[in-house]
Amino acid sequence: MRIQIIETFGPRCITDADGQKLHDEVLPHLRENTDVYLDFTDVRQFASPFFNYSVGQLLNDVTEDELRKFLHLEGLNETGRSVVERVISNASKNKSNNDYRRIVDSILEQQSRGDD
Repeated sequence: MRIQIIETFGPRCITDADGQKLHDEVLPHLRENTDVYLDFTDVRQFASPFFNYSVGQLLNDVTEDELRKFLHLEGLNETGRSVVERVISNASKNKSNNDYRRIVDSILEQQSRGDD
């Protein structure tokens, strides 16, 4: 499967909603151990919410090894590559460390309530 990111999301990959949309399209293929190619050619702006939702949460359903084997990121500039690697690292840490996950969940819950 190949997805031309610019055609679906345009030159900016920044929102969690767009990330979720991509995640929902990719996940069924990864579950079947099918190669997925995401072509980021001409995409110039990236933010972690997009990758947290599109790539990071894939680690809830597949291993990091499976993700790296079957998900192929093409045409990704240095900034995008840096963001996605940080997201994968954080998601892997979150998945494997229960204490870390509880701390992150607590912070996110406080932020969603507007607590300081």
